[in-house]
Amino acid sequence: MTDTSDFDRFIGSWRLVRTTTIDAGPERGSRPTGIITYDASGWMTAQIQPDRPPVPMAGDKPTGEEALLALNGYTAYFGPFTVDDVKKIVTHHREGSVQPGWEQMKDFARGYEFDGKLLILRPVGTRNEVVWERMS
Repeated sequence: MTDTSDFDRFIGSWRLVRTTTIDAGPERGSRPTGIITYDASGWMTAQIQPDRPPVPMAGDKPTGEEALLALNGYTAYFGPFTVDDVKKIVTHHREGSVQPGWEQMKDFARGYEFDGKLLILRPVGTRNEVVWERMS
């Protein structure tokens, strides 16, 4: 059996299975959807859509209220990532995000665990958990 580094195990696309929020975190409802992708060049992107009906738009452009409703609770960001195989921490070095104030915390560290086809991410310093299932 070939020994694969943890960095290599991240590579691919993962669909959101569930989120567990124990400590402070975004409220996403009972069945949010999402995708996270890591590529071999060291870049990643993540998107999580809260469990809610689509926000209707009255005109050809969203009003401020419509845009706020659509973005409330939505997570989307991208940037390079690094993996510490010893500490079991993946860090997302965000270079862009839809969340206001993201530049105050560009490096977002998460403990990680692989369990079969699952990737379990736990933001460092919380008891929260985001579980992803390998798609590719």
